[in-house]
Amino acid sequence: MNIQYKAHPWHGISAGEKAPEVVTAFIEIVPSDTVKYEIDKETGYLKVDRPQKFSNAIPTLYGFIPQTYCGEKVAEYARNGAGGVSVGCGDGDPLDICVLSERTVTHGNIILPAIPIGGFRMIDHGEADDKIIAVMKGDEFYMQWNDVSDCPVSYINRLMHYFLTYKNLPGEQSACEITNVYGRDEAHEVIRRSQADYKTYTENN
Repeated sequence: MNIQYKAHPWHGISAGEKAPEVVTAFIEIVPSDTVKYEIDKETGYLKVDRPQKFSNAIPTLYGFIPQTYCGEKVAEYARNGAGGVSVGCGDGDPLDICVLSERTVTHGNIILPAIPIGGFRMIDHGEADDKIIAVMKGDEFYMQWNDVSDCPVSYINRLMHYFLTYKNLPGEQSACEITNVYGRDEAHEVIRRSQADYKTYTENN
């Protein structure tokens, strides 16, 4: 019997032949989701992580870049740019990506080509947890944005607010810090380092 198996979204899909300029993004959740989904690392299936708290909704498509890993090289880069905030290590997950698109995408568990234009450096419980900001390749509206500096500040603020508050109950102090927003060139470097960290991770596991 000829049985074909689905590729594991993290390990079985390429980050893209033109990475870091154009990357493959695996989308886990979309703005209409009231539940936060994430990849189960062992099986590759999308699983329920938790219900979204209160009115928090992710403002963009959100997922990760396959065959990346936030390890020591990503953490080292974060230490150099974190403005004195302590960074112990990477968060041990694939590199997160937020993808802007004018068109409504109704569900996750898909892959799409994305063009990184920047990102922000988030430190979560002392671990580097960068978020790459990208636009969907071919999007008629957002393809005008070549660098995060092209984005309205209010748009970036909305993204940052979501990640600083989505885990918290009212009145709780956030365990996350966003130390800076960076542009396209720095995003490319973070992606390259996460690919190198992935190679080290797979060699040791």
